[in-house]
This record gives sequence, C-alpha cells and structure tokens, in this order.
Amino acid sequence: MFLKRCFWSHWSLNSVGVLCRTMSKGVAIGAIALLFAACDDDSGSFTGPENEAELVEISSSGKVKSSSSEKKTSSSSVGKNKSSSSATPESSSSSSQTVVLSSDSHEESSGSSFNGWSWDVPKEARLNPEITYGSMTDSRDGKTYKTVKIGNQTWMAENLNYADSAKTPSLKGKSWCFGNDTLKCGVTGRLYTWAAAIDSVKLATDADNPQDCGYEKTCTLPAKVQGICPTGWHLPTYAEWNALFTAVGGHSTAGKVLKSQSGWKDNGNGTDAFGFSALPAGYRDYDGSFGYEGDLAYIWSSSGYDSDYTFSLDLYYDDESAYLFNYKYYGFSVRCLKD
Repeated sequence: MFLKRCFWSHWSLNSVGVLCRTMSKGVAIGAIALLFAACDDDSGSFTGPENEAELVEISSSGKVKSSSSEKKTSSSSVGKNKSSSSATPESSSSSSQTVVLSSDSHEESSGSSFNGWSWDVPKEARLNPEITYGSMTDSRDGKTYKTVKIGNQTWMAENLNYADSAKTPSLKGKSWCFGNDTLKCGVTGRLYTWAAAIDSVKLATDADNPQDCGYEKTCTLPAKVQGICPTGWHLPTYAEWNALFTAVGGHSTAGKVLKSQSGWKDNGNGTDAFGFSALPAGYRDYDGSFGYEGDLAYIWSSSGYDSDYTFSLDLYYDDESAYLFNYKYYGFSVRCLKD
C-alpha cells in the first residue's frame, strides 16, 4: 500500500515548508516541495502561494499515476497527504503537478475490537471513561452528542450524524453511512463531502454574500461557517484545528492523544488523554466505495486550499502526528466546534 504524506511546518513568519514522503510497507521514498505563503492575521485567513513547486513521487517499481491527467485518484492516494500546520485557505493559484503512487489492495483490520475495528462495539465504549463529558442535543433531529472542553474550545466528542436533506438540501446525495448501512451511522456518524459539510446550498443562496463552493470551485467563505452543524456550533477552521493541536501539546503528538483508546488497527490506539475520542471511521471514495475503517480518521474543516484541496484533520493508526490536508470530493466525518 503506497500512501503519500505531506508534512507542513512553519519556517518563518511568512514562509511555509512542505515535506512529502511515500510509505510502502516499510519502504520510504520521497521528495521535498517548497511553498511560500504570507499570513494575514491570526484568524485563519491567509493569502495563497504564488507558485507551487512540482512534486513527483515514484515507487520502487517505477509505477506512477499523475493527478494532473486524472484528477480523481484511486483510493490509494487518499490519506497521508499530510499537512501538520500552515498552508493557506482557499485563494491559491496552483501550477503544481502531483504524481501519485500505485497501491496494493487494502488489508482488513484484524484482532479484537480493542486492537482493531469492530462495528459491533457501541460508540459509548470508545469514550475515555476517565473524562467527564458534557452533552448537547441537536434540536433538528433530537440526537444527543457528548461534548468535551479542550483548552479554550468546546468540541463534540462524537462525529455528527445529521441526515435531513429536506431541511438541508446540501446533503442530498452527498452524505452516507459507511457501506450504506444505516446502523453504522449510529457508531461513527455520517460521511459528508466538503460541499455538504459547509452547507454549500445555503452559501449559494445567501442574499448578502452568495458563494458557489465545492470540488473544482473556489470561494471566499465567511470567518465562521456553521455548515451542517447545529445552531450555536460551527465547522472548525484551519486555525481552530491548529489551536487544538497547540492545546494538546503540538501536532507531532496530537494524533496519539486525540485518537480513541481502542478500535485502531495494529494496536495503533491513542491515549485519548483529552477526551476527543477520534474514531477510525474510514472514508467514502469518489467512486462510491468505502474503506480504511480501523486505519484512519478524516474530519473536515471549513477552510479551503484551492479548487481541489481543502484542510481536514487526518489521523492514522501508524502515526502519532496530526495532519491537515486532503481532496474535497471524498466523504469524511464532521466534528462541530461550539461558537
């Protein structure tokens, strides 16, 4: 399995570096690409890089796949597009070409439910028993969620499971239960495209500031995007995810402390030290397939990068770090942040 990882780090106040590497069952090969960006302020509003360096990654077998010639990459390219800290929300003019490596087939998680994934374990069993959680009820459908305060932020400690496409047309055809099994939504919540998560229909019909947002589109979002979150809650921005990383000790260990204490493949469980309880819910590919349950957690932000990419919290069973980067057209989880 070839998985591309991109790791972002601040070099100076107005510079950003990107380190990309490819992992293939223990074989690491990679390339370095540099981006430069200017930060506007601390609110998460940035101006994009003027140019992106060409990034090419080639497997030891020599097989490559170019995303410039086929934008919708295979599921092997999902994940490990890792960005731990700063790129820029949507406004970049990109001229980069990314070559994605071929992949072996996905291996199923193995072991017990506490050393690997099982849909038979209820979501409550994944919470940290040593944390005192709050709760909130979504008035739209009556569902109740555990909440947790981390630093100065209050987060949902469970993935959103809101599905009413009549009240929220953005969800029509753009949200799913894993494997199209409604019972699984009760365990890990729903999977949403980025357009659905930001409630793109509501944004498009905003009388004061209409925005046409989604995959292969760029738009200028408001500073706070409620998206499909309940009233009083919103989708986290890129800056707010980074504030969470800071509160839990930094991105390099955030994956370890934010992951649930059970359910992750190959004993890749976290400590869940702060009660965030991130579950390895997997994702929905653009072709309608589902995969990587037990392996990874992808959770949307409201901050876009360019027409194809945006920022999502990316956590992996084999990595203690937390990252922020991915394609817009996949189906990922949503966690809401209190206003």
